Amino acid sequence: MSTKNHPYHLVDVSPWPILGSLSAMIMMTGIIKWFHLHNNTLMLSGMLIMILIMYQWWRDITREGTFQGHHTYIVTIGLKWGMILFITSEVLFFLSFFWGFFHNSLAPSIEIGVLWPPKGISPFNPIQIPLLNTLILLTSGLTVTWAHHSLMENNNNQTTQGLALTVILGIYFTILQGYEYMESPFTISDSAYGSSFFMATGFHGIHVIIGTTFLLICLIRHLNNHFSQVHHFGFEAAAWYWHFVDVVWLFLYLSLYWWGS
Repeated sequence: MSTKNHPYHLVDVSPWPILGSLSAMIMMTGIIKWFHLHNNTLMLSGMLIMILIMYQWWRDITREGTFQGHHTYIVTIGLKWGMILFITSEVLFFLSFFWGFFHNSLAPSIEIGVLWPPKGISPFNPIQIPLLNTLILLTSGLTVTWAHHSLMENNNNQTTQGLALTVILGIYFTILQGYEYMESPFTISDSAYGSSFFMATGFHGIHVIIGTTFLLICLIRHLNNHFSQVHHFGFEAAAWYWHFVDVVWLFLYLSLYWWGS
């Protein structure tokens, strides 16, 4: 179509959805191979292919929204609802982990000594690294909000500062959580406590890495003048996702680290 008389965006034919699905299949097959055969070559190959596809797919979407003008007001409303539904699905995803944790902790079975934490498990001190990580994520929520309001006020310098600080805090959080995992006195195979703890905090950690990547891409796009006062949904979606990550961590801290210990 060379011309159109509607505000909707009819997406061009793209190879990225099918190639992205294949790369995910390769990566997941590689993870299974890594677990059983202790060989991570296929997993790393799948991850590399997925990163290359993500880069090119995001490049195409950036081009559509920034340079070709396809992200009209109507299209942006659709993108907003898509992001809201995605975050809703993520809330339900984490709800399953909390359900499993409270199911086991409120009525501990005889197999784990009718105790919570189970007999023989030494939990983390909630006022050490976990509390520091809580302060880091709460601060990052403030800095990303500062960046968003600065962007709406057309203050590019403060937007850059706020975004850069948020990315640094996200990386700092990930480093501290990695250190905590290395020093952990229990593993994922240590009863229902270890499984609940590492599944919930591990998936949250993956979400922090993804959110940090989103915000880093937004920082690069902002430095390339892709955003304006009224046209910056890419950044807004990343900020929503980051606030979701913050809220999930608060519940994790209060339930797994503080109450659960």
